[in-house]
Amino acid sequence: MSTGDTPLGRELKDLIAAEGPIPVSRYMALCLGHPRHGYYRAREPFGAAGDFVTAPEISQVFGELIGAFAAATWQAMGQPSPLRLVELGPGRGTLMADLLRAARSMPDFAGALDIHLVETSPRLREHQREALHATGASASWHDDLETVPAGATILVANEFLDALPVRQLVMTERGWRERVVGLDAGGAFAFGLAPDPLPPALVPEPLRQAPAGSVFELCPAFSAIADALAARAAAGPLAALFIDYGHLASAHGETLQAVKAHAFADPLAEPGHADLTAHVDFAAFARTMTTAGLDVAPPLTQRDLLFRLGLAARAEALARANPAAFETIRSGVERLVDPAPAGMGALFKAVLVHSPGLRPVW
Repeated sequence: MSTGDTPLGRELKDLIAAEGPIPVSRYMALCLGHPRHGYYRAREPFGAAGDFVTAPEISQVFGELIGAFAAATWQAMGQPSPLRLVELGPGRGTLMADLLRAARSMPDFAGALDIHLVETSPRLREHQREALHATGASASWHDDLETVPAGATILVANEFLDALPVRQLVMTERGWRERVVGLDAGGAFAFGLAPDPLPPALVPEPLRQAPAGSVFELCPAFSAIADALAARAAAGPLAALFIDYGHLASAHGETLQAVKAHAFADPLAEPGHADLTAHVDFAAFARTMTTAGLDVAPPLTQRDLLFRLGLAARAEALARANPAAFETIRSGVERLVDPAPAGMGALFKAVLVHSPGLRPVW
């Protein structure tokens, strides 16, 4: 139960009073993307003063190694020019800026780049413009991937998939039912269940029979991403690297979470004032991509990815060039590759979606 007394919360209460309870997926979409009060439209989410810190903000090495990956992939594609370099959900532009700095050492690669950022937040677009201005690079901004020009494409997306709205299905004595957000007798937000059972086919066959109370999450947006990537792959070589936190096998479990001021919060407490995410089901994501005719490389942990891309050598070189910052560099790198179950090195996974026949370069 939560009062949810925010500008968005008051709008959502009016919506629910008029139309009835809404699916968790719609609640999540509005909390993040409402045109006036959505989290990514109205708040500064990144950094120590925000609500969370992403890998590019922890160490410049992260973006530089993604740049090395992009350059090697471009070579494997046959060095097409122009190359559409696309980032989904670019945050404050830190990853792209670090990537472009690394690209300066490869002039042919840098000269082939045509940069496109997919970002719906005007506030974040300004941060991205500032970050890229410092690199001297120009870029184009888009509300969605479909408007990026066709052609050879390398796409990167760090902590993008976890912000896509998920549906939550709950097993009951009457079968699977949709979890919804409604209002309790006191007018506070509360979770409930839609009255009608759902088709069992929404749940992978091995998971359809489950104890009452089991939760299964699915992400409808995976299909739209697969269709967009498949269309791009039909027009030129494609490599799309997704890095996010989640699980490698589809399973029961509820992972919807809210984060505010670097701490977990009640997802219903402050709509629009906290980040809402869910762990990525990488098995479901891979199934959706392969169904669309794309190839998916075996996933790696973030730790394995970064070491394969040359983390040790890059961190050592950076420390030699900046001896006064040695401790900052060391602690940042250790955080990126922390192998503990909840550490970034293990919890975060990297999945490469690519054109059939294009071999991964790691």
